[in-house]
Amino acid sequence: MDAQIFKRNKKNIELTALNPTDTSQAFKANKLVFRNIHTLPYYHHSAKIDQLNKFQRDKDWENLYPALHDYVSHFGIGNFYDPRSLDILWQLARVSEYLGKIEMTKEALRILLKHYRGDPQKALLRYDSLTKFDKPLYVELDKYYEMLELRKHIDTLRPPRSILETMGEVINSPNHEDYGVTLSKDDNELLFTSKRTKNENYRRGVNSEYNEDIYFTFRNDEKTEEEEDEEWLPIKELQKINTEYNEGSPCISKDGKYLVFARCYSPDGLGNCDLYIAERQSNGKWSEPKNLGENINGVSWDSHPSFSITGDTLFFASNRKGGFGGTDIYFSEKDKKGRWQKAKNIGAVINTRRNEVSPFMHPLHHVLYFSSNGQLINFGDFDIYKTYQEGVEWTEPYNIGPLVNGAGSEFYFAIDSKSRKLYYARAEEHVPKSLDLFSFPLPMEAQPTATVKFSGRITEETTGEVFEGIVSIIDLDDGIEVAPKYMREDGSFEFELINKKRYMIIIQGENFFRLEEIFFLEGDTEVNLHTRSIKNVRFESIEFDKGSSELKPEMENDLHLVINFLVDQPNFNLEILGHTDRSGDESINLKLSQARAEAIRDYIIDYGSLSSKRVIAKGMGSKTPIVKDEKTEEDRQLNRRVEFRLSREKSAEDDS
Repeated sequence: MDAQIFKRNKKNIELTALNPTDTSQAFKANKLVFRNIHTLPYYHHSAKIDQLNKFQRDKDWENLYPALHDYVSHFGIGNFYDPRSLDILWQLARVSEYLGKIEMTKEALRILLKHYRGDPQKALLRYDSLTKFDKPLYVELDKYYEMLELRKHIDTLRPPRSILETMGEVINSPNHEDYGVTLSKDDNELLFTSKRTKNENYRRGVNSEYNEDIYFTFRNDEKTEEEEDEEWLPIKELQKINTEYNEGSPCISKDGKYLVFARCYSPDGLGNCDLYIAERQSNGKWSEPKNLGENINGVSWDSHPSFSITGDTLFFASNRKGGFGGTDIYFSEKDKKGRWQKAKNIGAVINTRRNEVSPFMHPLHHVLYFSSNGQLINFGDFDIYKTYQEGVEWTEPYNIGPLVNGAGSEFYFAIDSKSRKLYYARAEEHVPKSLDLFSFPLPMEAQPTATVKFSGRITEETTGEVFEGIVSIIDLDDGIEVAPKYMREDGSFEFELINKKRYMIIIQGENFFRLEEIFFLEGDTEVNLHTRSIKNVRFESIEFDKGSSELKPEMENDLHLVINFLVDQPNFNLEILGHTDRSGDESINLKLSQARAEAIRDYIIDYGSLSSKRVIAKGMGSKTPIVKDEKTEEDRQLNRRVEFRLSREKSAEDDS
């Protein structure tokens, strides 16, 4: 254990401890719940610090552990700026690991890494070691597309329907930013923000050169199958909402009655950007917007609103003072009289020392999506995450994967009411002003109900050997895209899927034959799967009738293992060697073995749509018997065989 680190600081405010039962459930669940976030700027309790120091000196780890958890659970936001407070959090991680409470260790390290402002290497190395088998090892998107292209001839697999597709010229404007998208309850009305018009009142340093305005469109119900790009009707400006000032980030309440949006640089604003609300009138138009007031708006920047399912909570982003980082997510709740209450910070699990923006609450499920550049798993600059509400708390944010998140930035997430399509803005890497709106089928990682764990391990069926490879999951019921993952170094894998559905699992690699299995997911499931190594490619089913070169139906399953492998691995070639027994004329045996090898070759080439250069057939006759002195029918049967020799072409990477 480390030396004593807890020191009394007389300048800190003395406070009476909160009731310890407030955090008892979190303690049992290996969680941290910060009860003081909304009520106390900074927590310090000298008597408790003395007690922690005593437990530390006495090496009384059993009592130090709950005392540390209790103290950390009382942190206010100010504690997350204080190195001494974060030292206590670090000590909680160390003590819990020493006592074997690894889940608490991970929890403490996650919070520490999100908020630590010094050098995080020590904590990061420890966290990476403990979460070695927790992190998703997604296959690179380029390789994913390559896999799909290679496998398109195999009828059990399907390519993606439309990954990374923009919404086209009907919505997006050339050379200008389009973002801040929202949908109506029935999914037929779409609103978004665009900077496509020049600001006639542009004053450098006060507002922007291009005016931010809100546009809307309706779904085109009369589109034909040939007009896939015309899903939405031509856009229009949102009258009475747009002004000479900047308007953006619209949000419609579930009942369609209210529109909340951001307006910047307005004379009646409390900060440079405020949230405003308008009510839909009987004629379908919006009323004159009203500033939501000081309970929600601060003196800086407030934007990116999103209503809860019931409409009585409003989530938004703000860079006001007193938060955890640059921009945090806040929420405000209505009281019984329908008045919005003082906004509260959503807490240390979601907000980090960096930036969290663009909250979006799913219209049917208690799932919050948001964009961040401060979470622990990140593919680019800003990524989109989802988190689940459990009581008053939120779960550790989950990166929704590479089919949405890329090397650039992703913001302003929205999903239709049936969780079929997603809408969001994406900027290319190093080009922050290249924002366009994207829309395509919602992948599994972003599905709100994809919470059931499907995990397993794959080994060689006879030796128990562990392989390196790729695991793909195919949704057979609805065709929802699932991002493939690499197997971990122990041969294990894990996915979060939607329950009560049929799936196919496909496992492939360079050292074993592809494994395909169909399963029905019913609750958390763990499987142990086995496959064959390619080191010794020999199949008992590949046995011809005497004197015949005709393929038999029972051969097909094993031949398809070879076909699948060659399709998956384009840098491998196959040599087929046909052998006969020693009975009969040797020249006839040679022709027969050649015919058998060619029959297999032709089947493999035709079914796999492979180049003929990759598969060579060679008849060996009876030249190389396994049993040289044939005496029985069993001996002759052993010599009548087909051998497969797989060889890997040498590439430039092998020489480097």
